[in-house]
Amino acid sequence: MVRVSWREDLLRQQQHIKDEGRWRKRKMIGSAQHSLVVADDCWLTNFSSNDYLGFASHPILSLAATNAQDKWGTGAGASHLVCGHQSPHEALESELAEWLGAQRVLLFSNGYMANLAICTSLADKGDLILQDRLNHASLIDGGRLSAADFKRYKHCDLEHADTRCSLSSFNSLLLVTDGVFSMDGDVAPISGLKNLVDEFQGILCVDDAHGFGVLGDQGRGSLSHHGLKPEGNVVMMGTLGKAFGVYGAFVAGDEVIVEHLIQTGRNYIYTTALPPSIPATASASLKMIKSNWLGFKRALHENIELFRGEASRLGLPLTDSLTPIQPIIIGDEHKCLAISDRLLDCGFLIGAIRYPTVAKGSARLRVVISASHTEFQIRALVNALNDSIKSSVGGSEGVSGAELK
Repeated sequence: MVRVSWREDLLRQQQHIKDEGRWRKRKMIGSAQHSLVVADDCWLTNFSSNDYLGFASHPILSLAATNAQDKWGTGAGASHLVCGHQSPHEALESELAEWLGAQRVLLFSNGYMANLAICTSLADKGDLILQDRLNHASLIDGGRLSAADFKRYKHCDLEHADTRCSLSSFNSLLLVTDGVFSMDGDVAPISGLKNLVDEFQGILCVDDAHGFGVLGDQGRGSLSHHGLKPEGNVVMMGTLGKAFGVYGAFVAGDEVIVEHLIQTGRNYIYTTALPPSIPATASASLKMIKSNWLGFKRALHENIELFRGEASRLGLPLTDSLTPIQPIIIGDEHKCLAISDRLLDCGFLIGAIRYPTVAKGSARLRVVISASHTEFQIRALVNALNDSIKSSVGGSEGVSGAELK
């Protein structure tokens, strides 16, 4: 065996990532999150952020955060089960539970930790965790960490999910799906999945990080979009750092399920609680959504329709997504990165999403629309996209998806 040093081994792996066009670089954002940001000392129009409603720098929320920090300080000091569970945490859990129609809500420090807790606490040895193949990495990691048998079904394929269940031997079933898929923008067939878990007497968990605050009645999310609530055998995970413009996450559901997470969820038990100013600010976000949901919804969906209409007019390769996530599939990793760099030169910040975030050969520009974008910004983006993509294939007309791969 030929031995190499740790440094040589890591540098070899890193060079392989570069050679495949998968090297990632951080951009230093020198301003508040908004439709216009300063990135690496340059002003850019931001079409990368998950700040769907434009809340991340909203003055009402900034004031709420300042007031809460003055009252409650900067840190919770301990985990929830020691002495870190303070009045703002309790208040937000109650407010969210009432709004969502759930018996209980449990706050987590972030969505990744919440999903790990769900998968490792609600399924054990002898059980089956069944997940959509395109679920978020946190759910996939949770499935791998669980003692349960872990299987995946074809993306949004109810028949394949049913087959997986029918051909498997298990005590209990935990079926897990994204509500809105973060890289494709499509919505899971939640009603069909609910019927499936009912048949097998299992639990359905919906990670609604990208649907919460965007879809459903008053922005209640993907479950509401399908006429469901987080009750009985349906569990919802939502995040507060996207449409709500703050940070953190929660699990909403039946009293028995939430209490089980409190008692057995290592990611909950052994983590310092969120700073109390965070749930206090999220409560202010909830009040804003309740008071002006139609206005936020109208602004967001008019912007989505404008983008899709202008992009279609120019022949840009759109997917079927009707959510704020509007991927432009490029295919080749190097080409996708080059187009993203051209857009950066034109003043637009758009992520070039490559393997392993998405499958090899399906690299894409992840365009994210916000309620805070202006008509001018969206029209300018579409023109820049058209010019940048045409330059990458050497054409002069609208570009089809096939030409990009």
